[in-house]
Amino acid sequence: MSLPTGNPPAGGHRPTEAGYVTLHRRGDLKGRVEAALMELGDCRICPRDCEVDRLQDERGVCHTGRLAKVASYFPHFGEEDCLRGWKGSGTIFFAMCNLRCVFCQNADISHMREVGQEVTPLRLASMMLELQEMGCHNINWVTPEHVVPQALEALLVAAEAGLTLPIVYNTSAYDSLRSLELLDGVVDIYMPDFKIWDEQLSFRYLKARDYPAAARRSLKEMYRQVGSLQLDQNGLARRGLLVRHLVMPGLVADSGRIMRFLAEEISPDTYVNIMDQYYPAAKVSDRYYSEINRRIHGHEYLQVVQHARTAGLHRFDTRG
Repeated sequence: MSLPTGNPPAGGHRPTEAGYVTLHRRGDLKGRVEAALMELGDCRICPRDCEVDRLQDERGVCHTGRLAKVASYFPHFGEEDCLRGWKGSGTIFFAMCNLRCVFCQNADISHMREVGQEVTPLRLASMMLELQEMGCHNINWVTPEHVVPQALEALLVAAEAGLTLPIVYNTSAYDSLRSLELLDGVVDIYMPDFKIWDEQLSFRYLKARDYPAAARRSLKEMYRQVGSLQLDQNGLARRGLLVRHLVMPGLVADSGRIMRFLAEEISPDTYVNIMDQYYPAAKVSDRYYSEINRRIHGHEYLQVVQHARTAGLHRFDTRG
């Protein structure tokens, strides 16, 4: 397969160079890729620590072997304004996930093993370059926690062919510190979704009791690497941390603890998208998880926003 030419977007103010472009120019990106691929031999790429040999195509919780699987890729206009801009965010939706959220709104992509196509590094690189040629403002890796080595492997190929767009790491925050170490200097914009604070609730709804602790560690490391979100003169994100939080039925107090954490242990300048689009999905029904089998009430959303403001947060996504 031949790669499309990775011409950078024309016109306007030239953005700050993407981190991986700098690493590649210095000759450091290749070594990062080699180190990442070695991790697949005894996989502890995410907090599940499955220790399977994915280099030999063995599979653990994520049901993903040597090659990443992609469900779809396209310019996405449903992301935050600072990501979608006027030409879209270049999203690549990886199939499968290392969580098992019972309310997952993308369960068909994240939980169904038959969904998605395995892609070689060359094909994955080609997708990134195609999105750049379409004019997308960034490359947005969606649910990449379990395929960090494969994404890096393809990124090297794409960088050699002329990819220059910022990388958005769009994650549940169930990441390992080792993976984030490999991504240091590569990812420009971290976009974690801090879902749940309480361990018992996390075990019930995400099937991962250690998720809250892993998410707190991950967000601190992400912030250490990229700092608060920086926008260019056109309002586009260029570098930094953007945190998403989905408000869930009956969990206002849990959300409040997350807001306090962001303000007190990350930064009061943290850019936050408090999302109100929860709806019962996947395994949620009157029979199973009936307590969250409804949409949120307006007052619940407003309470979480007030918790955030009281904690000291002041940068919120303001899409209409």
